[in-house]
Amino acid sequence: MAGAAAPAAAFSTLAPPLEQLRHLARELRLLLLGVRVGEAQETTKEFNRETFWRRLNEAAVEVSREATTLTEAFSRLPLPSPQETQRFCEQVHATIKAIIAVYYSLPKDQGITLRKLVRSATLDIVDGMAQLVQVLFITPAQSPENNDLISCNSVWVACQQVPRIPRDNKAAALLMLTKSVDFVKDAHEEMERAVDEYDPYCGLLNDTEEDTSDNHGDEEDDVLVSLNNRDLYWSEEDQELIIPCLALVRASKAGLKKIRISVAENGKKDQVAQLDDIVDISDEISPSVDDLALSIYPPMCHLTVRINSAKLVSVLKKALEITKASHVTPQPEDSWIPLLINAVDHCMNRIKELTQNELEL
Repeated sequence: MAGAAAPAAAFSTLAPPLEQLRHLARELRLLLLGVRVGEAQETTKEFNRETFWRRLNEAAVEVSREATTLTEAFSRLPLPSPQETQRFCEQVHATIKAIIAVYYSLPKDQGITLRKLVRSATLDIVDGMAQLVQVLFITPAQSPENNDLISCNSVWVACQQVPRIPRDNKAAALLMLTKSVDFVKDAHEEMERAVDEYDPYCGLLNDTEEDTSDNHGDEEDDVLVSLNNRDLYWSEEDQELIIPCLALVRASKAGLKKIRISVAENGKKDQVAQLDDIVDISDEISPSVDDLALSIYPPMCHLTVRINSAKLVSVLKKALEITKASHVTPQPEDSWIPLLINAVDHCMNRIKELTQNELEL
């Protein structure tokens, strides 16, 4: 009798199902924090690339399967028993720890850029599972809100992305450089669109010519007030300054494209450190372009434009110099890089000329 009572007592101490899910969500959040700051495991065992990717893919499939099982169990009534819930939670926790362990087994010498992509994919999976668990314990089973939230959950999407991760550091570098090119291209197009479409006189002069009402004079006064408001449009000096800024952004876009081409044509998979350096500095170009793009909108502060232009020039020239000194530029003296640096310097000199008065105030 005493022996039979012991397991029953143990079962009775289990938390209710939804409370166990709440605890699991907290545990997953803690694991998430660990992945963000975790380092690769030091090991003397030789790294096998094929084995690593097979294990990572299998781990992602297991996570997806457990997410489906958990969802099916908690999306209908009655909810699983405390004992069944404990088993579900242990399985989810184990699969998440398993995929994290696979990520940690990727050595740094395989490339920091590649590790960042694998870490990002792992974080998306862990975060997606934590969100799913949270939905299951917060939203009542069988409710429309529950079904909508689950259908939009990212854990399955994140697991499906794992087979698409680049398999080596060169491929990872090309992916990141392509993203940088696209970001700068979008910023450049937005700047050009703003310049092409903006006309402070558009629709105002025609309206005033056709207006024969008694308040014609009052509306003309309103137009003049609007045109004199530098908070609403670019002055002639602003428009003159925008020209070299646009040229500088075009040079940034061209530089990133040429860097990407050099990596694609001449990059070597075993030169992971140099590829990482190129990607790291290139990643700084897009945010610098964004800062410059934002600073040209009215009311424009010429000093801010000058400062942001100088920051972009500094980052861009550094990226070009690092590329020139690396193995992806086999003949630096005959390369396109000096020509682009000259073009960048020309843009910056023009910006300095147009903003010199701001420094003298």
